[in-house]
Order: sequence, then C-alpha cells, then structure tokens
Amino acid sequence: MQYRFMADCTLSAGFQDQEERLLTNQQDLLQRFLEEGILVNYALSLEHSKLWAVFNATSEMEVLEIMIAMPLSHAMQIEVSLLSAFDSNQAPPSFSMN
Repeated sequence: MQYRFMADCTLSAGFQDQEERLLTNQQDLLQRFLEEGILVNYALSLEHSKLWAVFNATSEMEVLEIMIAMPLSHAMQIEVSLLSAFDSNQAPPSFSMN
C-alpha cells in the first residue's frame, strides 16, 4: 500500500560554494521522480537551505533510501514524516479529445 511522506531536509551551511553543480543534478533527479510518480511535489527555499518533498512510498525506509541516493544527501539532514492528509489545489491532468 502506498502512503504519502513528507521529507523535510536542511542543507548544510556553505554547501553552495562547492556543490552548485550537485544541486542542478539533484533537481534533475527530482524532476524524473515527479514524472515517474514517486514524487508528488517539492519546494526548495530561495537561499537553498531547505528542501521539502512529498513522496508516494510504502514506508519511511523507502523514502530514506530515495533521499540517500540524491547527489546532495551527504549535505542534508533529513526528517521523514508519514502524512495523515495531503490536499492540493492542483487540478488533475486534462486530456484533449482532438
């Protein structure tokens, strides 16, 4: 059974100077996860110190394994929480009959 989990990540201070390239790689990976339905949504703070992501997964361990595979995992403190509710105003995809 799939559940929704929130990953709340704090990036180490000063990572930007040496690892901006890894941030781009991580955002590419997150985009792939979105396309595959593993990731529901994510947000990155303007100063790149916080990342929030909602995942579809079967367990907290599965989310942690996904997060550890990310390029910046060594620079992140990760907290994962099982969500009891998740609401969004995003409309489901619509299809053209043409």
